[in-house]
Amino acid sequence: MTQRNLIEAINDALSVAMVEDERVMVMGEDIGRNGGVFRATDGLIERFGEERVVDTPLAEAGIVGTAIGLATYGLRPVAEIQFLGFSMQSFAQLLLQAARIRARSRGRFTCPLVLRAPFGGGVRAFELHGDALEAHFVHAPGLKVVAPATPYDAKGMLLAAVDDPDPVVFLEPLRGYRAGRQDVPDGHYTIPLGKARIAREGTDITIVAWSAMVATALEAAELLAEEGISAEIIDLRTLSPFDAETIIHSVEKTGRAIVVHEAPKTAGVGAEIVATINEKALFWLEAPVMRVTGYDVVSPVILEDYHVPSATRIIQATRALMTI
Repeated sequence: MTQRNLIEAINDALSVAMVEDERVMVMGEDIGRNGGVFRATDGLIERFGEERVVDTPLAEAGIVGTAIGLATYGLRPVAEIQFLGFSMQSFAQLLLQAARIRARSRGRFTCPLVLRAPFGGGVRAFELHGDALEAHFVHAPGLKVVAPATPYDAKGMLLAAVDDPDPVVFLEPLRGYRAGRQDVPDGHYTIPLGKARIAREGTDITIVAWSAMVATALEAAELLAEEGISAEIIDLRTLSPFDAETIIHSVEKTGRAIVVHEAPKTAGVGAEIVATINEKALFWLEAPVMRVTGYDVVSPVILEDYHVPSATRIIQATRALMTI
């Protein structure tokens, strides 16, 4: 067991995967000699060589297209996109090719690639550097979408993603890379994709969040506890397929729910979660399900503090629901 922050946990997961399976390789812009823009791949090229740690041109469509070919013919590439906003350049390859290979070939071929990318605001990065675009990927059949919040989950879920026979989009909380440390087991372990965790137990209201918003929700829960409100925090962890059972079980207990994400509100992943709660737990609800989200605008660099959901906004929504 070693204390690691999230970026160190990702680096360790890649090292473990590459040691255990010679088919695993990493590729992306500046990931070799520079160790990646956030140093997620630091030291890998020295350990595994240039054939398994590949610096690519600045061409996201080329990175993903090459990874698809490698994966389809037996390797297990982990491709890095420097910021999730840049993945727009690779949508045709990812959504029209990688996500459809199993269906198109009637199961004869799979595409075991992992696409890693940091996402979300909170660091005042430039345009396209802080966007939360997870709903784009969740809407594509054939893709699994993972968004861990902690170092422990990041390592275990990345190793599970590498083992998966189908393409996985692995979203990493940009501002959570070095936000704190946690005991992370050495060696290989996996966390099943598609299973949420209860980050904090509560009885009065369910708050569903993922990635960096989990820490914000936990902060809000601590402050709500001082007011006598017991909030249960669900870390969704996997967005597609998401763990509806854990959410419904919690809502049946609390009777109230809020979904928190920093992506725009309209047609976000939160809307799907709200619809699922209404379909499966309507008679347990004591109030409408609310969303605390980013606004329906391009992520604003200067006004980012107002755009990204805060503990204050979660608390205000909770107070409103508790009066209904």
